[in-house]
Amino acid sequence: MAEPSAGASGPGRLWRRALTLPAGRRSKWALVVLWLVVTALTGPFAGKLPKVENNNAIAYLPASAQSTKVNNALARFPGGQQVPGVVVYVTKAGRITAADRAVAAHQRSEAAQRVPDFKPQSIRASKDGEALSYSFFVRQPDATKLTDDIKAVRNVVSGGPGLVGYVTGAAGLVADTAGAFKGISGVLLVVTGLVVIVLLLLIYRSPVLWLVPLLSVVGAIGLSEWAVYQLVQHAGVIVSGESGGILTVLVFGAGTDYALLLTARYREELRRHEDHHEAMRAALQRVSPVVLASASTVVLGLLCLLAAKLNSESGLGPIGAVGIVSALLAQLTFLPALLVVFGRHLFWPARPAYQSEVGQNRGFWARIAEGIVRHPRPIWAGTTAALLVLSAGLVGFDLGLQPTQAFVNTPPSVAGQRVYAKHFPAGGGEPVIVIAEALKAGPVLRTIERAPGVTRAFPVATTRDQVEILAVLSSAPDSVASYEAIHTMRTDVAAISGAHALVGGNIATTLDTNNAAASDRYVVMPLVLVIVMVILGLLLRAVVAPVLLALTVVLSFAATMGVSSLAFHAFGFSGVDQTIPLLAFIFLVALGVDYNVFLVSRIREEAVVRGTKDGTAVGVGVTGGVITSAGVVLAATFSVLAILPLVALVEISFIVAFGVLLDTLVVRSVLVPALVTDVGKRIWWPSALARADAMSPAGGLDPKRGE
Repeated sequence: MAEPSAGASGPGRLWRRALTLPAGRRSKWALVVLWLVVTALTGPFAGKLPKVENNNAIAYLPASAQSTKVNNALARFPGGQQVPGVVVYVTKAGRITAADRAVAAHQRSEAAQRVPDFKPQSIRASKDGEALSYSFFVRQPDATKLTDDIKAVRNVVSGGPGLVGYVTGAAGLVADTAGAFKGISGVLLVVTGLVVIVLLLLIYRSPVLWLVPLLSVVGAIGLSEWAVYQLVQHAGVIVSGESGGILTVLVFGAGTDYALLLTARYREELRRHEDHHEAMRAALQRVSPVVLASASTVVLGLLCLLAAKLNSESGLGPIGAVGIVSALLAQLTFLPALLVVFGRHLFWPARPAYQSEVGQNRGFWARIAEGIVRHPRPIWAGTTAALLVLSAGLVGFDLGLQPTQAFVNTPPSVAGQRVYAKHFPAGGGEPVIVIAEALKAGPVLRTIERAPGVTRAFPVATTRDQVEILAVLSSAPDSVASYEAIHTMRTDVAAISGAHALVGGNIATTLDTNNAAASDRYVVMPLVLVIVMVILGLLLRAVVAPVLLALTVVLSFAATMGVSSLAFHAFGFSGVDQTIPLLAFIFLVALGVDYNVFLVSRIREEAVVRGTKDGTAVGVGVTGGVITSAGVVLAATFSVLAILPLVALVEISFIVAFGVLLDTLVVRSVLVPALVTDVGKRIWWPSALARADAMSPAGGLDPKRGE
């Protein structure tokens, strides 16, 4: 990859001038001031983003889902969209007494007075005489209001001497899920920042250098949260607590990675150029195209999520893409401008001196590279076999995580559900909601009552045209039997002519979410692979290399999921959330290719003048330390998601952290260099480098140069 000639002109020259703007003697100051202003203006949006989050599962479903249609239809009923719930009391004395009934009745009345949107039903006792319960409805204008209302109800229905009260059912579960994200964004930001600071101190071993990448990442965080806020307000993009948390760690991780790569190349160029402005200009000319290509891979991979049916997944696409673009802009403009402003002094106490040795043929990674290029075939064969063994864990991979199993701890709704299921029909806390034409209420009601697994069904509200019917199931809300009952009811009521019946509710919402997630996996995963290979092909000007690199990343993904499956069993998790495989695939494939882009583009750069074998050794030796550091940083930032009290986020945290480390330490550092060395110059086919494998001393391709 030859340097551009000084006399180059046209759009290419303008593009190169734009990329090297941060290295200008005056333009560097303009960029620093611009970013400081941007950071000051966008910083306050970090506090605004949680206010527009939507953590209601029904909002994640497409408009075509029956659950969504039922929820929309409920808005036309008296009281608007209401969520069913249940209050359950259990006595410590063994049998419910008259005094217990009086306490429950008094607290029910008090809750109705304090919370106007709380509509309780009549109290009934369990057959075993050990518990009391009553159903209720609560209006749901948004998840925040619902959470506040449920909190107020819980403060009242706490029970009394010898009596314990719980608020559970769909309303309790929605409130606990939304509450899990309350106030967590600030904690996540602080913890992620501290993790990055510690890692940068260890990597740079400088008391001051770490401040510059951190400041540029903070600028990227502010810009990304401002942009996402605009998308929510003006484009209808749905941001959840999960996607908001992922945005934070993604910008920190990707931004720090880009900073490490640029700073490492800048350090190299400072040894070759006496003027630090020229050193940064050379670094930007070399690094910018690679960083742009790798960021484009991640951005396009994330935007593939727009093809997903689930709004939670499709919303994460533009949200994540905005984060990556913000990190890219900051690290290719703000960071280099700051580095040039401070010059070599920023690297104290290990300032890179002009004409000092770069050190590409020394050190740990140089020795690793030397061993790989000597025996490439047994190394890549053995590594592949080991990854296949790790992939065997996929045999026990269980996509069975249910809403009541979604919490790391045991929130009140889950504890209450367990108590309720012990004394009453398990499905009573989350009844099925059926909406039908009012004129067909009788046939629909009789059909539902006859459906397998239904203990009772009854109409609760009507409008001029429609009727709302509740059905209580005998099985637990998160059981296979309940999902089968929903499917049967939908089939049966659909056969009633003119009823236009729809079956929804919390159980149906979970079923529809699982079905949509499965569909999204089949659509989005192949799309991501195609896009990744196209970008790699354009960057490397080859066909063989992109195919091999994509296969290594897929193998890394399979091994990661196999290990994760075993780990989740050890953690005591009941299964894996349905959305996790797709999100993990997006992050691991896009980010895994990211590191391969950094490595293989450097190998190609060196192969042009040294040949593929020697180019591989130099490429691994030079990039090994910085890419490994970048992988550790990204893994550490994603691991911060594990502080959130939801199993799904702990799972995605573990999968991405482990997968990035596996890809960085094994796939990128061992498997890929061994494959490149063994395949040789043919890996660059059909480019001219596949035929020549080196540059002649005069600057042209040398067909006589061997591998």
